Amino acid sequence: MVRILIVDDATFIRNMVKKSLLPTDFEVIAEAANGLEAIKLFQELKPDIITMDITMRGMDGLTALGEILKSNPEAKVIMLSSMGEEGLIKKAISMGAKDFITKPFKPDRLVNAIRAIV
Repeated sequence: MVRILIVDDATFIRNMVKKSLLPTDFEVIAEAANGLEAIKLFQELKPDIITMDITMRGMDGLTALGEILKSNPEAKVIMLSSMGEEGLIKKAISMGAKDFITKPFKPDRLVNAIRAIV
């Protein structure tokens, strides 16, 4: 069972990610609304995969990505953002994100990205 932590400040996006994963054998173990919550839940729950928004209040996704990878370089993070800026994509990947998905996304795109990195 692949255990997933969903991180996004928008409840409807977290729900869209959960709905996309329903027909799979993946298990959503927790949700976070910002980077600080994501770091705390990552350390407590040790998910297999994290889906993380880039733009969030409090602590953004790139900062959280850096902190998570600092504590565990093997962490598998897929970044999600409605901002399809080339610079952010390159930065996230260069920092260690395993993939980058632009919102809105097709459920298959997310499922395939997770399957590719587990």
